[in-house]
Amino acid sequence: MKRQNKYRKFQLQQKNIEALEKENSRFKRVYSEYENMSNELWNLENSNDEPVPDDFINAMVLQASYLEDEIEDWLLQFNEKKTDIRH
Repeated sequence: MKRQNKYRKFQLQQKNIEALEKENSRFKRVYSEYENMSNELWNLENSNDEPVPDDFINAMVLQASYLEDEIEDWLLQFNEKKTDIRH
C-alpha cells in the first residue's frame, strides 16, 4: 500500500486553487513551486537512494511551510471575496 503524501495539503480546495491560478499569475507561480517542492520532499523522504542530509530536508520543509502560509492567505481572501459577492 502506498503512503499518502503528507505535503498535499490543499487537495480539498482544488476548485478554488484552479480559479485563483486563472486570475492571478503570481499565485499560479507560488502554487506551482509549492507542488514541485512537495513532490520533491515526498520523493526524498521515501527514496531508497543515497540519504539526504536532514539540514537540507529541514530547509525544504521550512520553505514549503512559507509557501503554504502564502497559499492559505490567498485562499482565505478568495473565500472571503466569494462570500462577500453572495451577500
